[in-house]
Amino acid sequence: MAEIRAFRPADLDKLYGICLATGAGGGDASALYRDPKLVGRVYAAPYAHLSPQTVFVVEDANDVGGYIVGVPDTRDFEARLEAEWWPALRKMYPDPSGMPRIDRSADQLMSYKIHYPDRTAEEIIGAYPSHLHINLLPRLRGQGVGRQLMMRWLAAVRDMGSQGAHLAVGAANRRAIRFYRACGFHELERPSRPEPAAVWFAIDLRGATGASCTGQSPG
Repeated sequence: MAEIRAFRPADLDKLYGICLATGAGGGDASALYRDPKLVGRVYAAPYAHLSPQTVFVVEDANDVGGYIVGVPDTRDFEARLEAEWWPALRKMYPDPSGMPRIDRSADQLMSYKIHYPDRTAEEIIGAYPSHLHINLLPRLRGQGVGRQLMMRWLAAVRDMGSQGAHLAVGAANRRAIRFYRACGFHELERPSRPEPAAVWFAIDLRGATGASCTGQSPG
């Protein structure tokens, strides 16, 4: 039986591993990166360090096999990343901007995000200030675990005063797109500085009683 619980510091290595194992559109990205922690340092670990109260994991008999991370206030989180998270990583990972993008390795492409992090468009932040990432290992998919994780997280940020949440997903990840739609998220018009291969979704939490989340779990 899978259990959803609050994040504990001892879970951090599991977040790194799951992030890498699901980092290729829900599939295993371990063959793409020389540094196995690099993807997690961008997409998972900063949430555990800076907003652990909005990180939840799912644990079964085999250990932690999934998580949901996010923050109630994206703009505040971006400021804290700049002050507290990116500086140390910029010393660890060289800036690859002097090299043509086409020649960069997967590690260098991810390192670029550390030196030049994205800022979410204001037209999204204004109405949907919170954001999230959810990842499950294959053994936990199709069991309703993703739905439970999503409901737990949305309730948490709603209780913290959030009026809405957003996320971006790769346009090719059809399973995840179906899941988010089933959870009550709606597709947004493309923001002014879009990720060309991303689809943006949002959900209004004002007066929300909970979304249905009847679709399959995302990657």
